[in-house]
Amino acid sequence: MPMTPQNPAERMVYFAIIYTWPLYVLGGLYILGPVLGWVLGGLAVLALYLGPAMRTDLHCTGPVPWIIWLWGFGMTVLLVVLWIGHSNWHFGLTATVKSSIGWAKGWALLALFPLVGAVLPIRREILVRGQSVLGLWIVCLLPLFIIAPIIGLPQQLFTSPLKAVGGPGPEYFTTYLYTRAHGTGIPRWQFYAPWSPFAGLLGVVMVLFSLEEKDRRWMLMGILGGVAMVIMSRSRMGLVALPICIFIPRMLPLLGHTWAWLAGSMVAASMAVIFAPLRLWVETAIATINNMRAGSNRVRNTLERMAVERWESEAFWFGHGRVAPGSHLVEFMPIGSHHTWFGLLFVKGLAGFLALALPFFIHAALITKDAIYHPRGRLPLGLMMVLMILSMGENIEIEAYLLWPALMALGIHARQMATGKSYLGHSAD
Repeated sequence: MPMTPQNPAERMVYFAIIYTWPLYVLGGLYILGPVLGWVLGGLAVLALYLGPAMRTDLHCTGPVPWIIWLWGFGMTVLLVVLWIGHSNWHFGLTATVKSSIGWAKGWALLALFPLVGAVLPIRREILVRGQSVLGLWIVCLLPLFIIAPIIGLPQQLFTSPLKAVGGPGPEYFTTYLYTRAHGTGIPRWQFYAPWSPFAGLLGVVMVLFSLEEKDRRWMLMGILGGVAMVIMSRSRMGLVALPICIFIPRMLPLLGHTWAWLAGSMVAASMAVIFAPLRLWVETAIATINNMRAGSNRVRNTLERMAVERWESEAFWFGHGRVAPGSHLVEFMPIGSHHTWFGLLFVKGLAGFLALALPFFIHAALITKDAIYHPRGRLPLGLMMVLMILSMGENIEIEAYLLWPALMALGIHARQMATGKSYLGHSAD
């Protein structure tokens, strides 16, 4: 059945998702995310303060949930900490303005999209159907992707002139058919993401959304597309996250049943017998995953150690203001990259770390509690788990421009918790 957007905000959201691939080919995704966030964020603020003066199909859905205010406060603190760090290290006005624009395109989106979801009348079903349609695009493009390295098509097609607007790097504006893993030469596909590991996590997000699709045909397209992204990206994070983020949110409701606790205690008692072989199996599985890219593990571990050591000794409270160039020891990767939390400590110090940690983990706790008692909590909990896994190997702020449907879904869920509505739109009671 068709999914028709019911207001301008839903139309912008829906078409931004389903036309991801044309926008990727044009190099416009990195621009779309921030523009969409600030435009919809502006509409949300107008809906809050203009009230009845707004057109009826854009009326505010209710007061802003307190957790959304906490996200806004935390991301604002990150901007202030950025200014303090730049001042402490004398980076100058030009660098400070440039970094502030970077904040507006990254960290700010972690507050704007949840605000949009919590305030504007955007249905959760619009995001779900949009991701399923995006999955259909991937299914249709799979033959091209698979055959490209076999017949020797070029890996990189072109870099969009839109890179002139500025960004973290040219890979954000470049169209790839495939890439090859460093050292092995094995083909990897990054789809519409700037690199393959991130594409794997975006595939997990697609699967989580598609599992809520009521039309079985669209559900199948979304799941197939998402699983293809996870497998073909050869992302270790994606392979780990896919089963974990699907099953844990669906197992949590068992915590509310006495029989589940009794069964759990019996399983725990039996673990004494199977613990040794189980531990060996787990250790072997972990070693296998790590050995898939041992060099990458070494670089990441070294970057994390250097970031923590320099944070503690040089810039404890407000950080270094920005990432620092890395040496050949870390393959010239910047110190403060490849890990959200260690990166925050290095770049923004303990103050910046807490500015993200407080809203992130408090929101995660609220979602976890809701997922135990209500089906509406399964999707947001899975998405929050993806964000957590992603933060352990990537800098989520520079990837928010593609994570925005997940961030918006978190805001919609916050609205549902505040108003007592289920994901079907009925009373949760």
